[in-house]
Amino acid sequence: MANPCKAYPIDPGLIPVFDRSGKANLGQVLENSSCIGTAPLVFEIEPLFRSEQHLDMNEQSRTSNRVAQRVLSRREALQLTGSIAATMIVSRHMLAVETSRKVVVWSEGTANVDPASKKVYPEDINTAIAEGLAPLKSENWQIIKASLNDPEQGLADDLLKSTRVLIWWGHKKHGEVKNKLVDKIEKRVKEEGMGFIGTHSAHFSKALKKLLGTPCSWREYVDDGSSAEIIVKEPNHPICKGVSNFKLPGIERYGEPFKVPPPESVPLEGIYTKPGGTNENARMGLCWTVGKGKVFYFTPGHETYNDYYRPEVRRIFVNAVKWASS
Repeated sequence: MANPCKAYPIDPGLIPVFDRSGKANLGQVLENSSCIGTAPLVFEIEPLFRSEQHLDMNEQSRTSNRVAQRVLSRREALQLTGSIAATMIVSRHMLAVETSRKVVVWSEGTANVDPASKKVYPEDINTAIAEGLAPLKSENWQIIKASLNDPEQGLADDLLKSTRVLIWWGHKKHGEVKNKLVDKIEKRVKEEGMGFIGTHSAHFSKALKKLLGTPCSWREYVDDGSSAEIIVKEPNHPICKGVSNFKLPGIERYGEPFKVPPPESVPLEGIYTKPGGTNENARMGLCWTVGKGKVFYFTPGHETYNDYYRPEVRRIFVNAVKWASS
């Protein structure tokens, strides 16, 4: 039986860990394990050598004699190496699961039903928002889409419990969201620190109203061809990182006052320009801390305008996810 790497004076299927003098036979172990693909074995054996340094001379001698009698066959070496490799793979997988973060983008599924909005969002608004969050993937975020039309209204218990940030867009079906689900969302935010981001007509969602404890209503809602300039009011706020003032050529105008609790910060404001040329100010991005969780509301996002494709808006959402998860 020939060893393709080296011929040994003993059966090459057996690899003595120590030679006859009791000295470590690392040369043979390393060379032969390199040939059969078991090099990691050396790192498991070496601690035996290091541990002997802490024994007294008599015990060291007895230990050396005992270990010298032990040999590893090729099969044992391969099995040991396979176990080590499997353990390392499982450990890496568990680490990835522990360190990954999950953002769920939820929509009621109406933006791709209405003829006017279907042209803008053929795969619904949650798809457009999720696509804009792609930069988060490089930071070990999982991006998941969910819909009211999915089983358990898109937020099964296991998914909700593992969600770090929930983004919510709703419009016509607020009443169809089950109160039991709203209660679970409230608990995840207030007691467990999940972040919540509501956008545009999600101001009137059961979830946001439950979290803020107010009607969350605006004075008026007018889609009259108004435009808006989004103003970065707090450039040092994390949500405004890398964002400059920008314009939206079309927007559904939400008129102040907005019946919500006083926000802890308003990083984004706006100036509406009405068709007649008059201006009106309104808040565009508001932040609260609710219990252990963070809540952000973003005013733009009507289903007939392409706000969620705009690079500035996408940057705001990426920033908001990071802020809400911190």
